[in-house]
Amino acid sequence: MAATLSAALGCAPALAGQAVLVPNRVIYPGETIVANALRELILAEGKVAPENVVIELSGLEGKIAKRTLLPGRYVRPNALREAYVVEKGVAVEMIFAAGGLTISATAVTLEPGSAGDMVKLRNVDSGKIVSGTVMGDGTVRVGG
Repeated sequence: MAATLSAALGCAPALAGQAVLVPNRVIYPGETIVANALRELILAEGKVAPENVVIELSGLEGKIAKRTLLPGRYVRPNALREAYVVEKGVAVEMIFAAGGLTISATAVTLEPGSAGDMVKLRNVDSGKIVSGTVMGDGTVRVGG
């Protein structure tokens, strides 16, 4: 894995010690993390990364920085978030499904959300505010 990652990032393979990924430049809040903004850091023999840090590309690439990430510093999971699937103020399809019944309506999101997040939205027709779960396809499931 480390050799594959090293090749992808243009680094020499790790021969000794643990390999971790750290930013190679300042990554600002709201910025999407891409592979070329990271570099592999080889820890000295016998050293290991702290418990609560993200060390692999799969845990960093495509995530959004919630705070400023500094070059050469470990990245903690609480400094990252998933990319939003729905943005605030955007019209989405709101779906209610129970048994064989499916009802859909147009709603406007009142807050942004990633897949799996609970968000508030306003039904365009009734004006009623409801909560629902953001799905990966950009729809929001409510009720049932």
